[in-house]
Amino acid sequence: MTSELLNLLVDKALDGAAPSRAEALALLAGPEPLIDVIAAGSRVRREFFGMRVKLNTIVNMKSGLCPEDCGYCSQRLGSESEVLKYSWISPDEAARIAEDAVRAGAKRVCLVASGRGPGERDITRIENTIAAIKADNPNVEICACLGLLNEGQAQRLAAAGAHAYSHNLNTAEARYSEICTTHTFADRVDTLTRAGAAGLSPCSGAIFGMGESDEDVVDVAIALRELDPDSVPVNFLIPFEGTPLGNRWDLTPQRCLRILALFRFFFPDVEVRLAGGREIHLRSLQPLALHLANSIFLGDYLTSEGQPGIDDHQMITDAGFTVEGAHEQTLPQPRHDLVALRRRGAGTDLPANA
Repeated sequence: MTSELLNLLVDKALDGAAPSRAEALALLAGPEPLIDVIAAGSRVRREFFGMRVKLNTIVNMKSGLCPEDCGYCSQRLGSESEVLKYSWISPDEAARIAEDAVRAGAKRVCLVASGRGPGERDITRIENTIAAIKADNPNVEICACLGLLNEGQAQRLAAAGAHAYSHNLNTAEARYSEICTTHTFADRVDTLTRAGAAGLSPCSGAIFGMGESDEDVVDVAIALRELDPDSVPVNFLIPFEGTPLGNRWDLTPQRCLRILALFRFFFPDVEVRLAGGREIHLRSLQPLALHLANSIFLGDYLTSEGQPGIDDHQMITDAGFTVEGAHEQTLPQPRHDLVALRRRGAGTDLPANA
């Protein structure tokens, strides 16, 4: 019999309400059998996304030699990981990679580049790459992930045809400085705010397995919900040798599935994407994760290889799911009416809204 807690979480999610902190902590640490937790999360997933799985792919436009010191990243400053290191690939090469992924069923192409943030020439490169991809695949979603954005850059990406901007919060604000010292949690929030204001679909999630507590997991879920993202990638740490977190192997498949269930309850009608580290930490339980997440990355990640695409397709089919087609809508309609520029208070003659 489903527990009172799980019934409550399902009812709240179907009404668009988030779990309370106490409920979220109880889900992560509580006595409910894991299969019951997955079944409850699956009820919510099916209500909003049926049995569809959206496929996304990554094109790593520029790899390695990043000046930031994010402890989880194989491209970080001082990394001794033997990852690929190269400067910008050409728009044509990126378009060829994207074409292969689209043919394999990918609905979204994520253009990612290492670095603190793009310069003006970098934005031009991405503009040209978007044009090259859309020349043959005009309906594919393009997501950019380029680091911290400066004034006007999000507007240029949107004008070029980008659909979304991805920038993860990664972990709870209270422990962010333990993970990275070269930029702040607030810097990441600022970039997501710029992207959303420019009309880009905000994409932001987290990485788990970095030594976070249950309270940290809940804190980052709450912070993400406040940002109202349209897609939420859930990553599990890939412990690269040569990085500060290279020896952390804290996750079990059961822990990963409870975190995914928690995020489904926090984001009932939002694309919850099973992202990096799924093959390593979920292993044979990956199909169960599809009952919680409605989206996965297809193929390889930034600097690590993923499960072969043919195996992903087989897994999706064997689990009773179908690949979401380009004509099917994953996300709700944009609500640009909710984005209001401040015209009162400081710097104006009108009173503040306080």
